Amino acid sequence: MSRIENQRAVIDRRALAGAITDAVAAEGPARARPRVVELLREALAGGRAEIARRLAARPSAGHDSAEAQAFLVDQLIRVIHDHVTADLYPAPNRTSGERLTIMAVGGYGRGEMAPHSDVDVAFITPSKQTAWCEQVIEAMLYFLWDLGLKVGHSSRSLDDVVRMAKGDLTIRTALLEGRYVWGDQALFDEAQRRFWAEVVAGTERQFVSEKLGERNDRHKRLGDSRYVVEPNVKEGKGGLRDLHTLYWIGKYIHHVRDVSELVDVGLLTGSEYRAFRRAENFFWAVRCHLHTITRRAEDRLTFDLQREVAARMQFADRPGQSSVERFMQYFFLQAKRVGHLTGLFLAQLDEQSGKKAPRGLLAGFRARRRSLKGYVIYGGKINVPSDDWFTQDPVRLIEIFALADAQHLEVHPEALRCALRDARAVDAVREDPRANALFLDLLTSRNDPETVLRWFNEVGVFGRFIPDFGRVNAQMQFDMYHHYTVDEHTIRAVGLMARIEKGEMKGEHPLATGIVHKIQHRRVLYVSILLHDIAKGRRGDHSVLGAEVALKLCPRLGLSEEETRLVSWLVGQHLLMSAVAFKRDLADWKTITDFVAQVQSVERLRLLAMLTIVDIRAVGPGVWNGWKRQLIHELYDAAEERLRLGHVQHGREQRVAAKQAQVAERLGKAKGLVAKYAKQFNDAYWIAEPDDIVAMNLTQLDRAKGAALDVHCEYYAARGATLVTVIAADHPGLFYRIAGGIHLAGGNIIDARIHTTRGGMAVDNFLVQDPLGRPFSEDSQLARIRTMIEDALANRVKLVSQLAARPNARPRADAFDVRPSVEVDNSASNRFTVVEINARDRPALLSRLARALFEAKLMVHSAHIATYGERAVDTFYVTDLLGEKVDAVARLRTVEKKLLEAADEETVEVAV
Repeated sequence: MSRIENQRAVIDRRALAGAITDAVAAEGPARARPRVVELLREALAGGRAEIARRLAARPSAGHDSAEAQAFLVDQLIRVIHDHVTADLYPAPNRTSGERLTIMAVGGYGRGEMAPHSDVDVAFITPSKQTAWCEQVIEAMLYFLWDLGLKVGHSSRSLDDVVRMAKGDLTIRTALLEGRYVWGDQALFDEAQRRFWAEVVAGTERQFVSEKLGERNDRHKRLGDSRYVVEPNVKEGKGGLRDLHTLYWIGKYIHHVRDVSELVDVGLLTGSEYRAFRRAENFFWAVRCHLHTITRRAEDRLTFDLQREVAARMQFADRPGQSSVERFMQYFFLQAKRVGHLTGLFLAQLDEQSGKKAPRGLLAGFRARRRSLKGYVIYGGKINVPSDDWFTQDPVRLIEIFALADAQHLEVHPEALRCALRDARAVDAVREDPRANALFLDLLTSRNDPETVLRWFNEVGVFGRFIPDFGRVNAQMQFDMYHHYTVDEHTIRAVGLMARIEKGEMKGEHPLATGIVHKIQHRRVLYVSILLHDIAKGRRGDHSVLGAEVALKLCPRLGLSEEETRLVSWLVGQHLLMSAVAFKRDLADWKTITDFVAQVQSVERLRLLAMLTIVDIRAVGPGVWNGWKRQLIHELYDAAEERLRLGHVQHGREQRVAAKQAQVAERLGKAKGLVAKYAKQFNDAYWIAEPDDIVAMNLTQLDRAKGAALDVHCEYYAARGATLVTVIAADHPGLFYRIAGGIHLAGGNIIDARIHTTRGGMAVDNFLVQDPLGRPFSEDSQLARIRTMIEDALANRVKLVSQLAARPNARPRADAFDVRPSVEVDNSASNRFTVVEINARDRPALLSRLARALFEAKLMVHSAHIATYGERAVDTFYVTDLLGEKVDAVARLRTVEKKLLEAADEETVEVAV
């Protein structure tokens, strides 16, 4: 810690000790305690303020800040120890048992702390604690607690330290970084000697195995990717703890005292050590800023904190990329570097220790050294024969990964190091046909393209060979929808497609599994997945810009003119299918007609469907669900039928008759209900609703027997949601009141269809999920939904005030600015005006919008709700009170104004 500049500006131990001595001399040890605590608090606050000032002046100096914080705590502990042993419990003639050493352990032992890190200390005595030792330890702890420090402490004898470290990995790791702070130096030295001789010796292999297992468990707990968009700086994959794990392993095996010594023992090269320190310094700076901003031990870089840390670390906006996106891109580049370092380090360790003898039928074949196209194959790894192998022929930078995939091999750490060092050489062969053919083989591999493409990316060759891909490397999107960076999302999507093609995801993706082997342009599919987000982070529509990139890049990759046009179309339209499926009424004839007019062929439909599925699925866990699958399948089936037959299979009357026959079959003995109620509903009802829902509606309608209100709720497994059907006497405002009741019960409406019988009864079907996208299925939940709808319709609750008081289920959405917008489309449907509202997602947004439409004297016929993280897109199919489209310009402007006011979070609602 000698590197800390002007240490006395952080804390002047001599002056602090003198002030405490004066206070004790003036008032006596016991009565001086409040003054001593006050002096210590002033020193701690002054030190923290000075460290924070230095961090603000040099916002990227992470190591300096972390080391200064540990130095500040060291000095406070030394002053407290001296005060306690000299003034409170002086023992001039101590016995051999009355000895005490204070050891910093864990991160504090490493000499690195964030402003609100735990202070982990071990009080060590020679044998069983004496009364004097107990008094000193207790008094010291009370002083530390009075300072508001979170202290992790243990009090043990030397024998206890050894015994407990042998049996507990956490204790062993903490002691591994043990550092002398104060007290009996000889006792500390003895503890260290016994730790290395009695605990560590002979357990190296076990420690490495347990530490890597612990690391894998931690990654799974926190999101098993270093590209999670709200990363944990300390515990997340590619973060500080991964770097510490490398150091712990190196220290345990080779007894290194400093990270730099990992170079001396051959586990890191000089450039890798510098990358290690650079990443560690950056992560420490981020962590210190997080603690300073929140004034607590906060290690998660949440959306709301990302902006502030980016500003503190002086990242600025650039065209097409905000300051926070640039900051997070740099963060992920460092995490990616850490991941690569970890792989190299562990592979090198593996080489040093020598793997266990391979077993099995192919053991001898895999273990025997052989040659393949000049490469050395040994132990299941492919290596380069010489240090200049890649510079001799840069095409080999791609060939080695293609061979690794084709032969099911890992790439040797030495080869990875050479590839990382020589990545620039690939620039010269970007136009080389052999290089591009090898890359296309790798991308379209039937083995495991995801894993090998990730290696290819981590050594930096991918981004240099495809510079457009390099631009989105570690590119995050500042929103709550996308869970991964663009490059990671793309590689995951390629991997998903490969797994679907191998039939591994038939249960989750039956549609894609069923059509993947029918496509005629397999290369087009994989290249379009690679390029679909390639233009993210540029000014303009990334779909349009990506289509332009495809026109230039595909010929270079060896695709024909027809394939190039097809890839360009897919990239340009890759959001089309999800937009139509999630935001339009699929029962509306015009929806399918317009979609088919853009798709034009069954081959393009199949390719677009598969691209859409893997794109949504690779966004992150929980984004793809049963409801989205159902909508995509419905749209695909309707479009495929229209494209195959060239027209609607049946006329309107025949379609209604066919649906009624299906419902009758489903109802069985109760099939007479179809004839009983057939004339009560118009044709639109029979066409819009699926046969199972119609059967449920007719059963409920018959059971209600003309009651003023009947509410039915049930778990609807086919859609991954809860079906809520409300039958009531139709009246203006019914829809917004039902929506309000569902929201008060904690439900989110994802789809709604509103129908009115010729007898004036409303039959409204809602699909509902909880705020996390799960269906309600417990009886108590369903009963609550029923009760809240009944109360809302009977005016037993004040909807407006109660909805306004509901907490936001996604409070982190507050970090984002989503400007409300309204789009009116009179061409999307022959019968209805389609109104689409974009706004920030929050409780009861749908209810507010529905109320605004009611006040504008419009009738809602169906509603379709899609959420993209913090952004909601609510689409309504509406008519005026006479059932006509709304086309008067003045009226449309009034509707737009009312909807914008409802969507605006600044608008204060007044109960009416």
